[in-house]
Amino acid sequence: MKNRTKTITAIGMLCALAYAAAAVGRVPLVLFLKYDPKDVVIAAGGFLFGPPASLAIALIVSLAELLSISETGLWGFIMNVISSCSFACTASLLYRKRRTASGAAAGLLCGWGCMVLAMLFWNYLIAPIYMGCPRQVVAEMLLPVFLPFNLIKGGLNAAVTMLLYKPLTAAQGRSRL
Repeated sequence: MKNRTKTITAIGMLCALAYAAAAVGRVPLVLFLKYDPKDVVIAAGGFLFGPPASLAIALIVSLAELLSISETGLWGFIMNVISSCSFACTASLLYRKRRTASGAAAGLLCGWGCMVLAMLFWNYLIAPIYMGCPRQVVAEMLLPVFLPFNLIKGGLNAAVTMLLYKPLTAAQGRSRL
């Protein structure tokens, strides 16, 4: 029971940290698209506690964003969950199978690729709705706008998460989670 309480508390703290990263760390990159480092925290949560933790953190943080700082409403919530989960859940799922630095790197690379592909597909489907423009306009933006944005976003998330890998595993060992 004590370990479960520690885990729930740690996941709650990761939710707060991910939300703070989303609220304070937003940086405009391409046109209207903004990068925030919340997926680094979500992936770290997945490395520490597994893919279900990544899913929970992504849902909670995206809901908090929807209710407070979102400029895209429900559609932005859906896109945030898809983006965060395709990156962090994939990375943590692969890391679960091989808990080494190379397993983390492989998971992050696969998560990066999964996120890029998923977001190209979902931007094609959903972006016309929240952007209020024809699908053809979004289709023309996929390669010159959405692809570079997602490559940069995923690359930054993977690189920063990998830099935090050693301190994370050391902290996990000390906390006995």
